[in-house]
Amino acid sequence: MLTLDLTNQPRWHDLAPGVRVQLRPLTTALMVATRSDPGVEAVPDEASDEERAVAFAKALARRAVLAWEGIGDADGNVIDPSSDAVDALLDIWPIFEVFQLTYVSKGLLLDQEKNGSALSPNGPSAGVKHIAKPARKAAKTARRG
Repeated sequence: MLTLDLTNQPRWHDLAPGVRVQLRPLTTALMVATRSDPGVEAVPDEASDEERAVAFAKALARRAVLAWEGIGDADGNVIDPSSDAVDALLDIWPIFEVFQLTYVSKGLLLDQEKNGSALSPNGPSAGVKHIAKPARKAAKTARRG
């Protein structure tokens, strides 16, 4: 059964010990706006899936982050979220991974009870590694019977 959250309120997400962010709900409007973000649209056609994922995650986070705790500048002073600060936060690999897993992928999937597997956040095969060996030669045409 699909459970709807009719409150549609922002929620706090822990990204690391002592670091948490308050995020807007991942709605259709937020996803559509992110897809048309200039930074996402500027990604070259030849970019890798990883480069596309980073550009999309940063654009989404810039729209979704409302507040945060436990984040400061190089001098240890608390800072407010800004576009540059959000981008810098997602440049930290473990933070990026948790953001992808706890926010992006959960928003892209219809969570079902007891479903422990999740698709890649950028499509069902975006995170797949190719493990099959290439064929040695082309297969012969089948006989007509």
